[in-house]
Parts: sequence; structure tokens; C-alpha cells
Amino acid sequence: MWGERVHDDKTARMFTTTITDLQSVDAGKYWCGVSRSGKDIYTEVKLKLVSDSCCDTVTKVQSYEGHSESLSCRYESQYQNSLKYICRGNRPSTCLQQALITSDTKQNGRFRLDDDKVLGTFTVNISSLTQNDSGSYLCGVQRNSELDVFSAVELNVEEWCCVKSTKINGTAGHPLTLQCPYPPQYRHNSKFLCKGDHRNNCTKMAVSQRRFTLQDNATSSSFMIKITALEAGDAGTYWCGTDSQWRVGNYTKIELSVFLQHTSTVTPGTTVGTRIPDAALYVVYTAPVALLLMCVLVIVYKYRCLKEADETTSKHKPKAKSSKEVMGATGSRIYGNQESVLTYKKQRACSHHEDPGRNEEVYANMPTTEEIYCNESFHNRKT
Repeated sequence: MWGERVHDDKTARMFTTTITDLQSVDAGKYWCGVSRSGKDIYTEVKLKLVSDSCCDTVTKVQSYEGHSESLSCRYESQYQNSLKYICRGNRPSTCLQQALITSDTKQNGRFRLDDDKVLGTFTVNISSLTQNDSGSYLCGVQRNSELDVFSAVELNVEEWCCVKSTKINGTAGHPLTLQCPYPPQYRHNSKFLCKGDHRNNCTKMAVSQRRFTLQDNATSSSFMIKITALEAGDAGTYWCGTDSQWRVGNYTKIELSVFLQHTSTVTPGTTVGTRIPDAALYVVYTAPVALLLMCVLVIVYKYRCLKEADETTSKHKPKAKSSKEVMGATGSRIYGNQESVLTYKKQRACSHHEDPGRNEEVYANMPTTEEIYCNESFHNRKT
């Protein structure tokens, strides 16, 4: 589709016609002409269409968050003085317009471009990488009469990680050992321990004095950090290793938690984990005694009740006489009864008179089926 824009640069004596939305059928030979008196002037233009993508070969680069990485782009010697640039994506048609940096600027924020014309390579260095920097990049070399030359790079930025990540719990006041393995080839390197949420803000710890000491074991390719007495302030994230360049796999991340010692004292000098309340101890020791005392009281009470019941029964229990006793009574008939004769001591049955000076026995015949007749002893009293 032909655009309507025709730009005539009379100073350069050149006019330009723009074709938009190119299609494969637009490829071919074109003639540009300038009319004049006599014979017109013509210029032949060949239009070649290629796919707006690149490339068949892709160089893959892997790095990690926070690191710096260089993307290398090669070019042919005839393009030593040509413009070099890099852009994101894989569309050559818009790459120059969206360039992150060019050889004319050299530095742009986190991007720096260095051109080695002897080696025929320009390098773009990206600092402080993040995962958002992952993706496709195009290295471009500008050509005046032809399409620019491109090479593709695929950058993969992974989360910064360590060879070993551990979580350790410790108790305040107790000793603790942190173990840090390292690659065998770094056994002669200086060992370090630092503290911080991230390696970029990690504060190096002194491991040769006070509570922290370092012991290296080259045989096992590891070193140990011994803490004599943990403190609450020791909790946090630690990093240890032997590679000061912080290359992945050469360090250990340790997350340390410190718990306060929870103890209670029952007697001076004796520390126990849990103390039983005094009230509970009182119940534990007094309950059996109280229960035993109650049992004793119940037994005594039962015994006394049984004893009183026996005494009452003995008082009312009839006693058999070996012989019949018949007492005379004036004006009364006396019946002889073959049944048991009851004896009541210290009391009188059916008595209407009593001599306070004497204790007398009263005998009574008590048949089971007849009326009870009282035998009374009458004593003449002197008037």
C-alpha cells in the first residue's frame, strides 16, 4: 500500500516515498523519476522483503539478580566505523528507534557500550540485574545502503540463590555452631561471615574475638563459626563463604532464630522447666490426709452407734428365770404364767407408788395373747 507522503529534500536533492504495511507482493524493482524538459531522469530501486524477526542463531546468557552481565555482539571488519546499538525484543524494523544505548552515547543508566574494533566485537554491560531484565535482545550494526545486520541474545536472570540455605534455632545463653561449606578450590581464600537480610547490605562480622570464633576444616571443605553464648540480638540472616565476588554456589545462607530460656526456680540453685503452684501442692499433700481422717471419723461413729444399739438391746432383752416367782398381793388375783418372766431393774412397770429409799425389782408375767397383769409389791409405811 502506497503512502501519500512524499518528502523532497531539495538541499540534498533527494526525495523519499514511504510505503506502509509492506506485504510480500510489494517486493520487486521500482523506478524513481524526475521529469524535466527533454528526457526524464530515472533511478532504479530494488525492494527486497525479509521477515521482521531475528535470528536463526541465538546466544543464551544466564545470570542472577544483583549481578552485572555483559552481552557480546560480533560484526565484520568493514563495519568498524558503523553505528552500533542494542534493543529489546526481536523486531529489526523498530530496533534502532527503541535502542537502549548506541555507540554514540556509550553510557545510559545501567547500560554501557564498549566497542573493540580490533576484535570486531562490541559489548553491552548491564549492571544491577533484576528478573525484569530477562528476555530477548538484538545487537544491531547500521548499514547505509542495505538492511542493518543483527545478532540475537537471550538473557535469563534468575533469583539470586545460594548453594545451601538453612534455618537454625538456638536458646539465649547457650552455645551454637554455624557450619559453612565451600568449594574445594577456594580452601585458601579468606573466609567470611556477615549479617544482613540481603548480601548487598550485609555487615561483616568479626570472627576472631569476643563470642564468635572461626575454625576451618579444609579436609571437609567447610569452616565452622562457634558462638559461645547466644543473645537475642544474634537472631537474623547470616551469609558465609570464601568468594568475595559472591558468585553463586560459593556461600551459605543461614537464618538464625534465638529463643529466650523459659525457666522457673522452686528452690535456690535448682532450676526446673515448670513450677507447680503452691495451691496445687497444698491440695496434693492434704487431700490424702483429709480423706484418711474422714474414714477414721466414720469408723468411730459407726462403732459408737453399734455400741449404743447393743446397750439399748441388752436393756430391753428379756431374761428367763429358773424358777417361778409368785408375789402376793392384797386384794388381787395372781396368775401363774409358764412363759418367761421379765425383770426390769431400776424401773417399775405399771407402778403407782414408789419408795424413794429403795430400789426394788418388779416382776411381771407377760403373756403374748392375754392382757398384761401387773404384780406389785405393796409395802406398809409407818405413819
